[in-house]
Amino acid sequence: MGDRAHLFGDLITIYAGGEQTENTFNFFTCEGPKGKIIPAHLHADTYEVFFVTQGAVRLFVEDLAGEQQEKLLTSGDFGFVPKNCPHAYRIERHRSQVVGVAAGPGGTFERFFESLGTPTDDLGLPAAPYVPAPERFGTVPQRYGVRFLPDHEWRA
Repeated sequence: MGDRAHLFGDLITIYAGGEQTENTFNFFTCEGPKGKIIPAHLHADTYEVFFVTQGAVRLFVEDLAGEQQEKLLTSGDFGFVPKNCPHAYRIERHRSQVVGVAAGPGGTFERFFESLGTPTDDLGLPAAPYVPAPERFGTVPQRYGVRFLPDHEWRA
């Protein structure tokens, strides 16, 4: 089992990171409760894959031409987000699990979860959501190529 972190109500488990892949990609799972949307954000140089292994996740993606798509992913479904495209997701069923792969030149995107969240040895969801201090949102995302888009609106 890999490194784990709690972030908001989710459990993130890293199975392969930049250290194991010569900084080319990382492989992780995100398990969480039904809840609020993960805010719109983008990764300038990172492609991201979502593969749902249990439950349901709604994926929102805006392509480079500004076209927005919304897709409900259930167990066995796949979603893809090209680099530099705004995206967000919302877990639609309690204890849903998504396998994520992020590939880009930095290859250390997985450390974002540990740096913004809190490392844990637990195998389950946090007893209470872990919400990072506001000042961490000002520094941590930029280190890992994550840009939050607080004013972004989804039309889909």
